[in-house]
Amino acid sequence: MNFKKLRSLYVLSCIVLCLIFLSPTLAVIVPIPEGQKFSELWILGPAHMMEGYPFNVSAGKTYKVYLGVGNRIGHLGYYRVSVKVRTQSELSPNSSSGAPSSLASLFEYNVFLRDDETWEREFSFSFEGVSFEENTCRVSKVLVGDYTVDLNKVAIWNDTTSAFYYELFFELWIYNVASQSFQFNNRWVGLWLNMSKPL
Repeated sequence: MNFKKLRSLYVLSCIVLCLIFLSPTLAVIVPIPEGQKFSELWILGPAHMMEGYPFNVSAGKTYKVYLGVGNRIGHLGYYRVSVKVRTQSELSPNSSSGAPSSLASLFEYNVFLRDDETWEREFSFSFEGVSFEENTCRVSKVLVGDYTVDLNKVAIWNDTTSAFYYELFFELWIYNVASQSFQFNNRWVGLWLNMSKPL
């Protein structure tokens, strides 16, 4: 090996060693690209899996799912999950424009989550005061756990699928410190339910 090659190898190894020793300092000075920051919202079925969701429901029977929120935004997050019910004729949240549903919340969960922390709760619900008349179905009340909430929603019979449809859905909101208010996080999940007539 000649002297020029030996010198080049020596200089290259000195540079590599300097970079190794200086890497902790460089990490503070040079920003490392971070992964995508986002929040999660999910529903799991009664067996705590992505299956077995309730669909055909009846008055007076209790159903359950698991509702979850995940924080991947890189800092503490203050979340609100709004529980809403709509019929097919009412608008759902608009993911394209980032607009929430204009319907009132029936129930809300508020939770603080550290970065990379998740929150999950069993969500049980049932319907009361259900009546059928010609091609309509009226639901007067929904029970969320031990809380009874007035609903008063009327669904029209869907001839195509032979069902009275209601959607139980959940919107994710996050507290904005600058505006000092909750803002819709453009995350929502829902369950379509067919209210069955008693036999």
